[in-house]
Parts: sequence; structure tokens; C-alpha cells
Amino acid sequence: MLILDGKEVSSSVRSSLIPRIADFKNKTGRAPHLAVVIVGEDSASQVYVRNKKTSCEKIGMTSTIHALPTETTQAELTEMIQTLNNDGDVDGILVQFPLPKHLSSHEVLQTVSPLKDADGLTYASLGYFFAGAPIVKPCTPEGVMTILKHYKINVEGLNAVVVGRSNIVGKPMAMLLTEANATVTLCHSKTKNLSEYTKKADLVVVAAGKAHMLGKDDFKKDAIVIDVGMHGSGQGGKLCGDVRFAELDGWAKAATPVPGGVGPMTITTLLENTCLLAEKRAGL
Repeated sequence: MLILDGKEVSSSVRSSLIPRIADFKNKTGRAPHLAVVIVGEDSASQVYVRNKKTSCEKIGMTSTIHALPTETTQAELTEMIQTLNNDGDVDGILVQFPLPKHLSSHEVLQTVSPLKDADGLTYASLGYFFAGAPIVKPCTPEGVMTILKHYKINVEGLNAVVVGRSNIVGKPMAMLLTEANATVTLCHSKTKNLSEYTKKADLVVVAAGKAHMLGKDDFKKDAIVIDVGMHGSGQGGKLCGDVRFAELDGWAKAATPVPGGVGPMTITTLLENTCLLAEKRAGL
């Protein structure tokens, strides 16, 4: 079984961004700039935000963290986002979810400018994306496509199943695979007899959000399995995915591990999107 190593792909993509960023600096006098907004004290979110800032700085980009207290009001959060929308030195904006319960992610997704939406997940950004004219593409699904391209896996003509229908992964993943000429079936938590669909597929992308949900018996021989899940509920508290990865050895043609598969590509695509937004804003 070919292990689709997201760390390897991520390293390759980040290396390719370094000369692009250097060229941008030479032409504009500054680095592409990602602004991250975090509200509250969620420890996991704080780790994610620090990792994003560090990742930016390692390849020569600028990142600023705007940390707001838990009691921040919706109006104050909106004001912060609008300030960043109007800041000529900010190219990409990311609001870290989840937000404290009294704040509306719906409002946030309407406020961030699609011209600075580094995640590609605001309602305006998704509208452009599903209309076939993306400004940038949602990070995780585009990261999956980058992994497939890196390993020269051509999806044209394949029967593909996507398990999960979120705006973050499932729906845009189905769209990207369709654009790449796969024949796509979108399944979800209410799909009856799910394995009847997955066992017929050449390629399965699992973004169900349920640890160890699928295993060898849910896939046909030589299927390509992409696991987008990330859970801390594996043996000994180790990270695991939606798929029982160990069962796939000798059965699947190729698969992504967890950790080290799709995860690294999500942040890398965020960096790539920020660079692309910066270039578009500068007319490069």
C-alpha cells in the first residue's frame, strides 16, 4: 500500500512558496500578511493559531495574532474584522473557530471579505467557488487534491465517494473531484447502508467526524482512501482518523495516515491561499 505522506507533500509545497514570497517582497516591499483572530481561551485553538503563525514566519510571510477576550461582543468582533478588511497591509484573514457560544460564526462568515478570506469558507467565497470562479479554494479539500496530484493519482473517470457534507470539507471536496472529472457520490450520516456505496468506489474521501468509523471491509480491493478525520480517541489517547488505517495495509492501493496525512496540507494550503490573495491584491 502506498502511504500518501502529507508531510512530504507539505514540505514540497512550502519550498515552492519561498521564491514566490521573495519575489512578492522584491516587488511590493513587504511580505504577504496573514491576520488571525482568536476569541477566548480555548487551548486547542491557541495551539493551532501559534502553529499557523510559526508556519508563516518559517517561509518568510508575516502573521499577526489578534487575541480577543472571551467576553468580546459580536459588534466588537465585527469591528475587528472590518478593520482588517480595510487594512492595506493585510492580505489574508482567518477567524479561528470554534468561537465562544455567545458569538455567531454565521455573522463572521458574512463579514470577512472574500478578497481576504484565506480559508475560502465565507459565504461569498463559497458562492464564487461553487459558481466555478474561485478566488481561493477551501483549504482541506484543496489540500487533498494537492496530495493526489503529488502522487500522480489521476481521478478522471474514477468512481469517487465523499463521506460527509460539511461546507468545510464534504461539499467542496465533491465539487473539486467533479471538476477533475471523477464521478462523485456524496454520502453522509443519514445515508442508508453506507458501505454499499464505499465498497463500489475507486476513491473514498472520509470526512464523517467519527473515529474509526470505517475499515477494510468498507472498501474494495485496491481502493484509494483519503482520511480527513482527526480525533484524540485512539489507543492510548493517540490521534486517529475516521478510518482504521492499520486494516488497510495489503488491501488498499493507497491511503493517507492520521496524523501526517491531510492535516499538514490544510495549513500549507492556508499559506498558499494567503500568498495567492496577496499576489492578486498587488496585481501580480
